[in-house]
Amino acid sequence: MTVAAWISGALLAAAAVLAMFRLARGPSILERVLALDVLLAIIIAALCVDMAVNRHLNHLVFIVAAAVLGFMGSVTVSRYVTDRRNS
Repeated sequence: MTVAAWISGALLAAAAVLAMFRLARGPSILERVLALDVLLAIIIAALCVDMAVNRHLNHLVFIVAAAVLGFMGSVTVSRYVTDRRNS
């Protein structure tokens, strides 16, 4: 289990670095929002790995709240961009 935790942690860290690179470099606001969504999903995954390794459920409320807020934020930005293009 320890080896799997280290491997998943390394992969999540690499994915977070790449998502932050896209967040900083993204030419459009939609790409930046997508990168921020991916970064939030990576954080949620890291908390899930921590819960699995340490066998607790302490982060469960934060995970659910972060997932709902990430979804609502993405929908809000996409609706805003869609409304701007139609006007």
